[in-house]
Amino acid sequence: MSHTDSITTPGGLAVSRVESMPFGENTYVVHRPPDRRCLVIDPGFEPDAIVAAIENAGLEPEAILLTHGHSDHIAGNAALRSVWPGLPILIGRHDAPKLLDAKANLSAPFGFLVNSPPADQLLDNGDTVELAGLSLAIHEIPGHSIGHVVFQVVDCDPPVVFAGDVLFREGIGRTDFPDGSFDALARGITATLYSLPDETLVFPGHGPATTVGHERRHNPFVTDPRGPS
Repeated sequence: MSHTDSITTPGGLAVSRVESMPFGENTYVVHRPPDRRCLVIDPGFEPDAIVAAIENAGLEPEAILLTHGHSDHIAGNAALRSVWPGLPILIGRHDAPKLLDAKANLSAPFGFLVNSPPADQLLDNGDTVELAGLSLAIHEIPGHSIGHVVFQVVDCDPPVVFAGDVLFREGIGRTDFPDGSFDALARGITATLYSLPDETLVFPGHGPATTVGHERRHNPFVTDPRGPS
């Protein structure tokens, strides 16, 4: 059964988290009050709870953003599109094929088939998208999935990152999938995420939120070669 909680970041960003079973995947509904437009990040296996979180808050979704194409992060796409037809889907260019391929998105190996509507916009490393009154920088960090991207809200202080399955609180995403690579994941975390300010808030695809500073000091899988700040 899903669980929903909400916080407002010090920078004024309202973030609702819907934790969907059976994989404990975090879907985020994000907006900056008083703007009622919102973004939905990684809709999971309990779309009814996501729709309820949006409607109960009186929000209007402007886009679905996907950190990557694994089934637990895309399973709610079709259901959200049935409620809000035409809602665009954005995903990293190299993970877009997973939306239409149950084997590649890892649903078929678990004995079920997840397919999503195709992407409406492909994202590349270094892109910036302006949606729902927010400016988001796109950082491609492969290793868990070849086309995995993270979303950094750049007009927020402290910075906010939606990290998908790249970086967890004292953990990292699995790298044993067919297109996984621990070396690539570690390089991306070190070069991209650990270069952000220590107070940067990180909202992961599973588990509780964390900060860049906490992970630089305490993550047992990827240490910062520059040492603690």
